[in-house]
This record gives sequence, structure tokens and C-alpha cells, in this order.
Amino acid sequence: MPEPEPPRSPEPPPASSATRCGFVALIGAPNVGKSTLINALVGTKISIVTPKVQTTRTLIRGIACEGAAQLVLVDTPGIFAPRRRLDRAMVGTAWGSAQDADMVALLIDARKGLGEEDEAILHGFADVRSPVKVLVLNKVDLAAKPTLLALAQTLAERARFAATFMVSALSGDGIDDLKKWLAAHVPPGPWLYPEDQISDAPLRQLAAEITREKLYLRLHQELPYQSTVETEAWKDLPDGSVRIEQTIYVERDSQRKIVLGKGGRTIKAIGTAARAEIAAAIEQSVHLFLFVKVREGWGDDPERYRQIGLEFPRA
Repeated sequence: MPEPEPPRSPEPPPASSATRCGFVALIGAPNVGKSTLINALVGTKISIVTPKVQTTRTLIRGIACEGAAQLVLVDTPGIFAPRRRLDRAMVGTAWGSAQDADMVALLIDARKGLGEEDEAILHGFADVRSPVKVLVLNKVDLAAKPTLLALAQTLAERARFAATFMVSALSGDGIDDLKKWLAAHVPPGPWLYPEDQISDAPLRQLAAEITREKLYLRLHQELPYQSTVETEAWKDLPDGSVRIEQTIYVERDSQRKIVLGKGGRTIKAIGTAARAEIAAAIEQSVHLFLFVKVREGWGDDPERYRQIGLEFPRA
């Protein structure tokens, strides 16, 4: 059965001399708020958000329109010192998206200031080819004004930014100004997507990401990173509802038992939360069936990397 795609108009709006369109990559250390910012700019949730660091594994693209401009916003994995093969794939994907984008926005957690990971990112940031670089200080509602000003000044001395914005992605403060500025500075050109499309991810992937978010939120400290969710089946039913079958893959049987929980209570709670959000996202009734299976060594399987959109690191 063909993979379902997000609803879309037949064609993007016709290009004119006034239209603008460009890719904007958001990069930063883990948990600086990239996914929350993408969701705020798009105006709806398209990227999962959890307190667990390095939740975003692959590129999630959100699409936002502002006047005659279309922004293709790229939510990248957090950049950190990689230790495992999966880590290296995530970090490589983040830097690669920055190199390919028309604009790059560097996010810094204003509450925490500059940490070791931010320092390492600043060092690599100098090699990014993007013609337009923007600084975004996030979580400004949690930092004192003198601290913010000092942080902005320090960063301005470390790298050349076309503009600096102070925002709270969670509350929405400063988001409109950032969106308008980005819209005015992406390159002239035709739109790449229909006006009503909010992401380029297929519904199967979005549904799997929603379930993965609920998994992390439920098992924050207990669940290892070597787990993933795959949508195995998607069937539209005659009554207008949809049957979705997903498998949660872990690496050891002990992890499988954690996901299932005593008497299956944990997996039931995850399924209930995921089903409600998937149904709201696709505007259909959902029958969600979750399975938990052991897949040993999936973190070293090139095919698994391909399925989640990452390049397999050979070394």
C-alpha cells in the first residue's frame, strides 16, 4: 500500500518577482530549544519535544509562510561530542544541514550561557558556508537582562552575525519579529511547497515520532537511546478511521520489559497518549497497535540509519 502523505494542494503558488523562499537550519547544543522554536515558527507541532537531550535524530523540516516568503525550517539534531556511531551520524547530519542551508540560526540557551558544547559549536561555526548567520538567544524569560546583554556582546565578538534575536520559544515572545526578519532575508525565488503544507515528512514518520516522544516522556531516565519506533502498517478503514501498527525496537530483552511495564501498563499509557495526538494531527480516528521487539545491534545496522534518514558512519 502506498505510504500516506500529508494533505497538500495540487501545486505550490505561482512564482512571481516578489516571492521568496529559502532553507533555514537551526543548530545548537542539545536541549537549547530548537524543536520548540521550529514548532513556534510553523504555528503547530511538527517536531517532538522532550526534556531528554538529543531527542531529535534526523532532519525534521517545518514549512512556514510569512507574506510572500516561504521558510523551510530545518530542525537538526543537537551538536555534542559524539561517542557512539549513532552520535556521529546525528552530529554529521546537523553540520551537513548547516552547510547546505541559505541561512543558519545558532541557538544558545540564555539561561545557561556558554557551555563547553556551545564553545565547540562556535569553533565549527566559522567554517559554515551559509551567507547569512543569525544568533538566537532562547529562554530569555529565564535570564536577567544584564546577563542577556553581556552574553549577546560576547557572542558578537566571537562570530559575525547578521542579526541577534532574544526569544522565548515556549511562550512565543520575540517569535513574530524573528519570523518576519527571516522572511525578509531568504533569497528571492518560487515557493517549494503548497501554502497549507507544514512539513515535508510523510505521515508514517510523523506518527512514529509522536510515539517516540511519548516513549521518552514516560521512560525519561530508564529508556536507552538505542531504541526506535517504526510504523509498520497504515490502513485506511471504511468508516474513515485508520489502523496503525508500530513497533518499538530495543536492543535487549531487559529493555523490552521496561517498555512493556508491569502488566503492560507502561505500553498502554504510551499508546493512549500517542493515539490521541496522532488522531489530532491527522484529523481522523486512530486505532493504534504497539508492539515491542528486540533488535540486537540495530545501532550498527546501515539499513536502520537509512530508514531514519541518517548517513551511516563507516568509522
